[in-house]
Amino acid sequence: MANYGFLIDQSKCIGCHACSTACKSENQVPLGVYRTWVKYVETGTYPDVSRHFQVTRCNHCANPPCVRICPVTAMYQRSDGIVEFDPSICIGCKSCIQACPYDAVYLDPETNAAAKCTFCAHRIEVGLEPACVVVCPEHAILAGDMDDPASELSHKLAISQTSVLKPEQGTGPKLFYINGNDWSLHATASSAQNTFMWAEKITEQNISAYERNALELPVLRSKSGTPIRTPGEQGHPQNGPIQIGGRVSEQMVQTGYNAQHKIQWHWQLPSYMVTKSIAGGIFMLLSLGTGLGIFHFDPLTFLATGFTAMVFMLLTTILLIQDLSQPKRFLNILQHPQWKSWVARGAYIMVIFTAIAGLWWLIEGGAYLGVLPTGLAVVVRPIAAWITFPFALGVVVYTAFLLGQAEGRDMWQSSLLPFQLLSQSFLVGSAVFFALDAFIRFPDGLTVFLRAVFLASLIINLMLTLSGKIMPFATEVAMLASREMTHGRYRNQFWWGGLGLGHAVPLALICFMPLNIPIALASILGLFFYEYAFVMAPQRIPNS
Repeated sequence: MANYGFLIDQSKCIGCHACSTACKSENQVPLGVYRTWVKYVETGTYPDVSRHFQVTRCNHCANPPCVRICPVTAMYQRSDGIVEFDPSICIGCKSCIQACPYDAVYLDPETNAAAKCTFCAHRIEVGLEPACVVVCPEHAILAGDMDDPASELSHKLAISQTSVLKPEQGTGPKLFYINGNDWSLHATASSAQNTFMWAEKITEQNISAYERNALELPVLRSKSGTPIRTPGEQGHPQNGPIQIGGRVSEQMVQTGYNAQHKIQWHWQLPSYMVTKSIAGGIFMLLSLGTGLGIFHFDPLTFLATGFTAMVFMLLTTILLIQDLSQPKRFLNILQHPQWKSWVARGAYIMVIFTAIAGLWWLIEGGAYLGVLPTGLAVVVRPIAAWITFPFALGVVVYTAFLLGQAEGRDMWQSSLLPFQLLSQSFLVGSAVFFALDAFIRFPDGLTVFLRAVFLASLIINLMLTLSGKIMPFATEVAMLASREMTHGRYRNQFWWGGLGLGHAVPLALICFMPLNIPIALASILGLFFYEYAFVMAPQRIPNS
């Protein structure tokens, strides 16, 4: 059986874009998206400048994360090693895009399904080479069976020193580079903002009055006598050397041209994380309180809080379906699940939880209204509590494992995430109880229990949130995403929203002015702002 792979000799590539053009023509790729593209990286400062080319596309990994995370097997791996996709069953969840560490998967604007390089499988099957190989004027691209010792690809791999993109990801990429430039191979080596051909990199700049004065300042020195850089904050980069009447170089390494990769997950995902945390948190509290006898069971309290949880589960479902680019195919997850995917597992967990919790709520409601025997509710209650709890817990924490499968976003690969999601759920679940207490009088024992749960979860979640920012990061990409979250464009959502509104305000209110509805609103809105920063920041870090 064949085992197909690519080899690209970067020393031969002239940056002509013939491969990307041929790919578009052969596969009818729409404008604005790419299956293969040529990245230009420029190094040095004028006049000593070099330009490096890198042809980039799907790596057809031996261990493809995009296949594992796909909930409906729309992304799959053929027996010959080619990673293919079926747009006719794709639901457009965009999970495969987040799972790819190479930015190789995109959402097709015409089919609204995931797409990528297919190794021109339709050509391979009739004995032809991929279009990019045929059209390359320098024979810089080779494709073939790596297990066939007679193939040109195998011979070249045997005698050449090659490199691959992100070997630390463990994906087993089968796209090899000869003379791959380090600055090109590392996506974060240059600014992601400089993505336009012919963008002005070296700019004439008249020196400002502030900089003129700065040059005349006395030299500051450290305790050892070493001169300290002035002006400018210690530990932060400057824009470049100040040269009166000269030029200012923005950076030594910069991307001259690259393909644009759009952010795919937006406000819907953080919203759904909040709504399902509320639903799961409410039923976890009800299950624990009922099963362990922590507080006296009150039917009216259960009906009011249970109904609220079901409303939030309905909102969760609406948000999930609305975020799909193929919402009409949503039932494919339930009808044709791919069980390794936590997208599919999570869908089943939520369906089972909704069914069990909803049935429990109907039995209690029927008994309260006299439609069903009270004795039935008494018998079912402890059984339902212990069956509901694990599924409510699953609704809350499964997202941690789903994000763990999104291997293209290293900041989400945190062992603390399940515990953080659990503490967040108890936090907003008890906060919603507080809000309902303004309309329905809860038993005294329940109020005491909720206050203790709220304070404990608030403190624990704050500790987990901060510890995740001070612990060592597994990768550079995770560190950059965390900095983007705490000191970049999402710093206000993180500090003022997540920590300020979501933690400091509720803590102050519950200690000094126990206003139930403001406490609930601050907790829920604060969690949304935090989740928004958490979801968006890693997507800003380039993977190619």
